[in-house]
Amino acid sequence: MTRQRLLFLLWIASCVVMLDQVTKHFVHTGMVYGSAIPIIPGFFDLTHVHNPGGAFGFLAGQNALIRKIVFLFVSGLATLMILFFYHRTPQAFLWLRTGLALIFGGAVGNMVDRIRFGYVIDFFDVYWKGWHWPAFNVADSAICIGMTIFVFHVLFKKLPEGF
Repeated sequence: MTRQRLLFLLWIASCVVMLDQVTKHFVHTGMVYGSAIPIIPGFFDLTHVHNPGGAFGFLAGQNALIRKIVFLFVSGLATLMILFFYHRTPQAFLWLRTGLALIFGGAVGNMVDRIRFGYVIDFFDVYWKGWHWPAFNVADSAICIGMTIFVFHVLFKKLPEGF
């Protein structure tokens, strides 16, 4: 991997991690756990919640040590896979490299929470009437945007040869 490509990955991922950790810090220190601040009443709140599980609360009911081991292992494996794919992505595939860097940064951001707290701090709460999308954070958003870019490349066969 060239120095320029590595710096690009680290720049995007660092921005994601920094924004993610700063917003989580403000929520963690500035909001009471379980409290909500309506931003768009009836649709969007900032809500301080903790997710001890994975996506959609996966493994939330398991023993804390088991969760920590499983999620740190999976996060570590995912980051290694992203680095492998990023390394194999040619310079010309800027959007794909950006998507992979977003996924990498999001995975690292959530991994930092799991190491520090044993859970992930979530705060974006989107809902309508009685239906709530699971709360999420900046790292989750970066992962979703990165995965959307990656899936676009897969669906429209815009992947580099040998990928």
